[in-house]
Amino acid sequence: MKKILYTDFEGVDSVISTMMDNPQLKKAITRTNLNSFWDKILPAKFKGRSKPYSMLPGYVMVIACENPIIAQELSLHKIILLKKFEPYAKSLKMKVLDFKFDPKKWILD
Repeated sequence: MKKILYTDFEGVDSVISTMMDNPQLKKAITRTNLNSFWDKILPAKFKGRSKPYSMLPGYVMVIACENPIIAQELSLHKIILLKKFEPYAKSLKMKVLDFKFDPKKWILD
């Protein structure tokens, strides 16, 4: 019986490094992190009623809202939300200077 040597395997770190070079995967991971971070900073009554949608020039994050009332309520809390969100954005190497709350972007999953 021939002895099999398992020395030609690629290490996990190099596989992950190769995967992280894929821009679509990076975008998906960033989007997932943004959604989970967004839920962490929201007051309980707004959870599940808004989510990050996109980024605009000038470091403005568009937040999709369930309806115009939620958008208005969140806009009243904008300064507090920006301060709470800042450390999370920095951890993703992002800069967010403003939020734009838009009920037209809300899409049911």
